[in-house]
Amino acid sequence: MGNLLAWIRCFVRVAEAGSFSVVARELATTQPTISRQIAALEAHLGSLLLQRNSRGLSLTDDGATFYAQAVRVLEALDDAQQAVGDRALEPSGLLKMACPTAFSRIHIAPRLERFLRQHRRIRIELVMGEVFSDLIEEGLDLAVRIGELSDPGLVARPLGYSERITCASPAYLRRHGEPLKPADLADHECLLFTRIHPPNRWSFAHEGRTETVNVDGRLRSNNSEALRIAATDGLGITILPTWHFQGEPAKAGLTRVLQSFEPMPLPIHAVYASRRFVAPKVRAMIDFLVKEFASESSLQRGQWRTG
Repeated sequence: MGNLLAWIRCFVRVAEAGSFSVVARELATTQPTISRQIAALEAHLGSLLLQRNSRGLSLTDDGATFYAQAVRVLEALDDAQQAVGDRALEPSGLLKMACPTAFSRIHIAPRLERFLRQHRRIRIELVMGEVFSDLIEEGLDLAVRIGELSDPGLVARPLGYSERITCASPAYLRRHGEPLKPADLADHECLLFTRIHPPNRWSFAHEGRTETVNVDGRLRSNNSEALRIAATDGLGITILPTWHFQGEPAKAGLTRVLQSFEPMPLPIHAVYASRRFVAPKVRAMIDFLVKEFASESSLQRGQWRTG
């Protein structure tokens, strides 16, 4: 098997270089040695792979078919060897990751010191924003995304859940009254989060059922922190992630409404481009976030206390 693999590698290189002598120089051997390896492979397969003529070398039909398959096999083998080798390597290099701004400020940035202390050969470029970047186009190794995933080309690792509450400022509720059921929201100014589609349809879980209502308002944003500020300023009712609050909403100047109607939680994932193997630096960050978030009650389902 060892000889066969060497013959195949030699054949692929000869097919690509179009010359025995070029490959012989690359491998620091002689042209007759390369020729014997190709002949041995052809004898093993029982088929002529290369056509020798006055103009050089060319692939036969069988040779072209075998070359295409051989390249894939060698790439898969090299990837497998790399993956096993990578596991023994200390994670290193630049890790470029993207996160929503508010979530990053509250849950990612404060943890980076601990991560970098554990992985001294990793450098981080943190890209904060509300637009889902194209990982390949933007050169991103990793992204944290909140909400349902729509790109089947990405590999996703669950990190937790973004539970949410409906809230408004006391001043707004004094002026407009408090909604008692989701249908009442039609009579209120609602602050819409545009990263949930469609943003004007709010869904609530109540007594084992899902109730969805249409809402509207004069302000919408793709940034939950902007909506929190607007709600605190009395501009309307909004739905916010519970991780915005270090304690109860009242400490942020907000009052929870519709407490028996729970907005549907949003999944949180770490996503990366679909590859056969994950770089050690990416694996290190994902494993770190999974461990960190497992002990963060505001990122787990059923952990939010009403009040």
